[in-house]
Amino acid sequence: MKRRKSFIPDMTPLVDIVFLLLIFFLVASIFKKDELVLFLSLPSAKEGETALGKEKIVIELSKENVALNGRVTGFEGLTKKLSKIKDKKRTVMIRIDRHVPYSRVIELFNLLKKHNFDNFLLIEERKTE
Repeated sequence: MKRRKSFIPDMTPLVDIVFLLLIFFLVASIFKKDELVLFLSLPSAKEGETALGKEKIVIELSKENVALNGRVTGFEGLTKKLSKIKDKKRTVMIRIDRHVPYSRVIELFNLLKKHNFDNFLLIEERKTE
């Protein structure tokens, strides 16, 4: 009587494909979070959509500090860095703590106007219902 040999497929190519897919999705994913430095208590809003271009400038404003693209700086440093930016059409995202005095907010807006930045967004905390 002949014994039948059982057929066991080779799993090596399947494991190779699974690992290649895993590596592809890990490399293709974006793991970088927005560079936020200051811990702000943002006001909330129910309405509104944000439309961002690829190039954006993030300014964070608290009672004590100002941060530009994840780096803490003062208004003097912010002035120098904004003057070096050539493309004035870039989106400026502004995150302002809800406890910042109004005069400090106006100072920031005046600085942006001085450097001809007019495309800016005020970022708020999303309120879900």
